[in-house]
Amino acid sequence: MLAKVISTGTFGIEAYPVEVEVNVSKVDFTGTALVGLPDAAVKESLERVRAAVTNSGYHFRTHRMTINLAPADMRKEGPSFDLPIAVAILTASEQIVAPKLEEYALTGELALDGRLRRVNGALSMALRCRQEGRRGIILPEENAEEAGVVEGIEVIPLRTLTEVVGFLTDHVVMESYRVDLAQALGASSHYEVDFSEVKGQEHIKRALTVAAAGGHNVLMIGPPGAGKSMLAQRLPTILPPMTIEEALETTKVYSVDGLMRAGQSLIATRPFRAPHHTVSEIGLAGGGAVPKPGEVSLSHHGVLFLDELPQFERRTLEVLRQPMEDGHVTISRARMTVTYPSQFMLIAALNPCPCGYLTDPKKECHCSPRQVQAYMGRISGPLLDRIDIQVEVPAVNYRDLRNPAEGEPSSIIRERVTRARDLQRARFKDTKTFCNARMNNRLLKKHCKIDGPAETVLSSAMQSFSLSARAYTKILKLSRTIADLDGAEEIRTEHVTEAIQYRSLDRNLWA
Repeated sequence: MLAKVISTGTFGIEAYPVEVEVNVSKVDFTGTALVGLPDAAVKESLERVRAAVTNSGYHFRTHRMTINLAPADMRKEGPSFDLPIAVAILTASEQIVAPKLEEYALTGELALDGRLRRVNGALSMALRCRQEGRRGIILPEENAEEAGVVEGIEVIPLRTLTEVVGFLTDHVVMESYRVDLAQALGASSHYEVDFSEVKGQEHIKRALTVAAAGGHNVLMIGPPGAGKSMLAQRLPTILPPMTIEEALETTKVYSVDGLMRAGQSLIATRPFRAPHHTVSEIGLAGGGAVPKPGEVSLSHHGVLFLDELPQFERRTLEVLRQPMEDGHVTISRARMTVTYPSQFMLIAALNPCPCGYLTDPKKECHCSPRQVQAYMGRISGPLLDRIDIQVEVPAVNYRDLRNPAEGEPSSIIRERVTRARDLQRARFKDTKTFCNARMNNRLLKKHCKIDGPAETVLSSAMQSFSLSARAYTKILKLSRTIADLDGAEEIRTEHVTEAIQYRSLDRNLWA
């Protein structure tokens, strides 16, 4: 007898339908064939299914069985096909009659005693089932929170193979699990840190506010202990609150990578990722024999912080260029090409020299000009080309450290940033651009016009500091963002003057 069960697989961060077909032959000899490009975890599922079926009180037939996972040209990965294979076997061997089988997709790993274990990518699977017009999805209880945020389908979380059979045969009644999307978004959007905890560094706080308002990448240069890491960690707290669409897209990345915490339904806080400088190219951009998201994708809609930037391998840093430019990273393998999203803000930090004290007025630097040049030369020009703000972070003085007054809280700064982003969304509503940092030349000419006095200031800076055409473009984008923070339609002289201050390396302060 032939039985068909609908399941889902994941490719990148998206899910696709998989039809699990099982044919039980009446020919009296044993043997089981599993076809449809299964990986090792899928091939091993037969032994898990055999034990789970037997320990759940059913019979694992010894007749010839052929199990096909369609489409046959897509590689099937992971243990999520255990449950649909088991149900298909029980149906094909005529041990159960399941009238609901065509209405639901099934996914889940089976323990040897028949319990269901969580799988990766449940959110993507539920979204795909809704897109396919399925009535619902049956999955492990541990996946209920993340799948339950998907509206328009029934999410049926169950604990054992026996419960699944009972539900499909109408012997067990189970209500659909539902998570209030708006409530989950609000409950998960709390940050543990705040800008009010940072003492002093008002100039750097302002630079990060400008960065957050326009989506600009930042390079902070300063001696050890100046607070570069502390400032970077608090940048997500002043970014605009995540929209439901952003939260779902970010959650899909974490879901397929198996990084969702137990009971967590959404990633509603802006991600902050800070990989160590020993990270590999694959760890940063993603990849591997079985492609997985890298740090650039785990930072999607958030912040990627690279501390001690020159300590990273230059080849590793070069893989950032494509995702920073395109907003996604493409991983090509012999049999597949996978694309992961990577719209992140890059915040990098470095010392001004190998010893770290070149710009410190209180400590002597022992580095030679050649050492400083070699140290800064570890960062390629094309990567620096993608960093809009370059700012010096001085050491915090004793008076600021002892000041009992708290600084401006993140919530107040976030309000200003959100207003500026709203202006940009309205400005770019008919384009794919969503912030000033992403403006192309056409948009730059249209929205970054400057008046006579501002033009004079910029022209003088270009000549005095020998600024490049690249620096000219960055200054115009920053000026537009500063004007947005002021709620100004026109870019004025003070906006251009401030923007010039954020191009430290262009002004050769560490040459």
